[in-house]
Amino acid sequence: MYTEAVSRRLRSGLVIFAFFTASGLLMFGYRYLEYVANRETVSPWDPFINEVFSGAWMAALLFPLVLRFARRYPAAGAHFAHRLPLHIAGMLTYSAVHTSLNWLIRLALYPVFGLGRYDYGIMTARYPMECLHDVVIYCLMVSGIYLFDRQMRAAQLEGKLASARLENLRLQLQPHFLFNALNTISAVMYEDQRRADAMISRLSDLLRSTITDSEAQEVPLEREISTLELYLDIMRQRFEDKLQVDLDVSPEVRQALVPHLVLQPLVENSIKHGIDPRSHAVTVHVTADRSNGSTRLRVRDHGPGMPQGHVRKGTGISNTAERLEKLYGNDHRLEFENCADGGLAVTVAVPFHT
Repeated sequence: MYTEAVSRRLRSGLVIFAFFTASGLLMFGYRYLEYVANRETVSPWDPFINEVFSGAWMAALLFPLVLRFARRYPAAGAHFAHRLPLHIAGMLTYSAVHTSLNWLIRLALYPVFGLGRYDYGIMTARYPMECLHDVVIYCLMVSGIYLFDRQMRAAQLEGKLASARLENLRLQLQPHFLFNALNTISAVMYEDQRRADAMISRLSDLLRSTITDSEAQEVPLEREISTLELYLDIMRQRFEDKLQVDLDVSPEVRQALVPHLVLQPLVENSIKHGIDPRSHAVTVHVTADRSNGSTRLRVRDHGPGMPQGHVRKGTGISNTAERLEKLYGNDHRLEFENCADGGLAVTVAVPFHT
């Protein structure tokens, strides 16, 4: 954590330094070309020292102090009138320090670059003159700081709201499949207590598994398959030999991260709607592989498929679609397709990462 904070500060410092350097180089180009346009012979080191070494880099040196001062005494909203005198004082202090640093740097560097002794002119006039320029720079700095902070707060708030909505969607899945599983157990309890007892045992294991991963939005596919197997054990007790689920998972995607509980609602949907109208059996094929940089999950049944233009979406499927949208934006696919030989195939593709 400490290393990450240092790295973040270093990156921020480099960005600030690069910004002031770019501004200084622009002013250097303007000043030097102005000399050339006026047919004045001058060493390029003269405007370079004035605009980059002293003007821009000394402003960059003072920027962290301006940043801290602006955040400590925010001059926005109801605080504006009260804090304005403080910022006027801060502005004058910034200008005086910046002008003094410019003077000292130029005094030190002019002889080094063969430009002779530097003369800053009459200092009682120089300080007010530079202050007029520094007022604009100070106002731009403070305005930029407040604008950046406002955008960051808005982005953080939006991120927290999105995380809260995503967490709410994830939590909705657990009572949804629990309700369905209890209904399944209730259906066989009075017919076969042994089967009902086995289903309750597997449900306990399933709940334990989901609680273990309760904080995770994504889990390795291998763990998602294990959770799915626990759910299928409950369903097999109900359907007995009329339920067949084949799993074909490519080894290269077993550690790929996928949304937690993404397969269970898809398989549940296939079991519910994919009963073969002739044999009354349920056959589901679950495949997982890697395709074009994506982890692709496909759940296919052999039921009647879906009516033309109508996607069967219960709570689980609708929830899954919304979670995928919030987790990956446009970087995912959720497709429903009637198969040529009967049945429905649902394909989910998310960015491959481990």
